[in-house]
Amino acid sequence: LVAAGRTVDDRHAHSLHAYFLRPGDPTVPILYEVDRIRDGKSFTTRRVVAVQHGRAIFNMSVSFQIDEPGLEHQSPMPEVTDPEALPTQREHQLSLAEDAPESYRHWFEREHAFEERTLNPINWFRPEKQAPHQRIWLKTSETLSDDQPLHQALLAYASDMSLLDTSAMPHGVSFFDPEIQIASLDHAMWFHRPFRVDDWLLYVTDSPSTSNSRGFNRGTIYAQDGRL
Repeated sequence: LVAAGRTVDDRHAHSLHAYFLRPGDPTVPILYEVDRIRDGKSFTTRRVVAVQHGRAIFNMSVSFQIDEPGLEHQSPMPEVTDPEALPTQREHQLSLAEDAPESYRHWFEREHAFEERTLNPINWFRPEKQAPHQRIWLKTSETLSDDQPLHQALLAYASDMSLLDTSAMPHGVSFFDPEIQIASLDHAMWFHRPFRVDDWLLYVTDSPSTSNSRGFNRGTIYAQDGRL
């Protein structure tokens, strides 16, 4: 999303559609090739291919738009507990630490780029069957500049956190189970209104279906004042 945005002036991403093709190699850089497909009066389209070792590992289409006021409506935000009244991420991590295998202990001890506060905390080391619904408040741990493309890129990153977990909830299984292998296959996102990812955002997720070894998950994200 950052690579595509660097080829566009005075307009912001409104949607992206991505496919993960091959595993990435964290030991070498990734080359992002941006195809400038179209520059229109209102909309701009880009295609990004991520390459490692001479092969495509990821591709994404992104559409950008100028600011255009018009008709507006949205689904209402559900009524939930304010984030300030919930246990901190650190407090939740400490409650799970004694159940975590030694190989995962480092995750509980390190600092995180995002603070997450869950309304229905789950012990993924002792999972129980429950409805596939999650509600999580999140924001960056640090204050950011006013650069809206930066906020979009960081929220796109954060939107993958906790999303896939939702499809495992009805089955009482955990992705920490060594017998389960997980990978993101595709990811789509629509940006409706400006927002700040360093302010609290409510991430409401559900999983309508799991089949053929694929879990389908979706989510809506609200600002604390109720804007979708």
